[in-house]
Amino acid sequence: MHRSSTRSFRALQYKALCFFLVALLAGNLSCEQERKSPQTAGVDNSKMGPYRALAQLAFASSQKGDNATAATLARILERTWDKSEDYGGDTALSRTNHALFDEIDKAMDQFVNLLMEHQASAPDPAKLKAVYTAYLEKLRRAD
Repeated sequence: MHRSSTRSFRALQYKALCFFLVALLAGNLSCEQERKSPQTAGVDNSKMGPYRALAQLAFASSQKGDNATAATLARILERTWDKSEDYGGDTALSRTNHALFDEIDKAMDQFVNLLMEHQASAPDPAKLKAVYTAYLEKLRRAD
């Protein structure tokens, strides 16, 4: 009797472990699918992909000490966003989800303004990283 209950307990443990591993694997696969968007030339083929790519280029330029290029790219990001998502057509985010548009716009303004204010000098790295990360997080909500 003792031996059969030990076998049953081990079988139950084995089944629980298998279930846990399958659930863990399924969760990781779904997270990977959510994080990975199809790309062309390194730019996500999503609605927010071009804005994310411009922000990444501006941030990378700033990290390399090329503050003038970072400011230029930030300005291009702002103009592109305004033309497409604020003044765009019926599919513009300002028309389809105005609250999210405002959140992204404010986060983008903080990122862009910081780079624009530091065309000739490096911005505070911690502050830049914080506004950059916040902006990307807002963009992810719109994808």
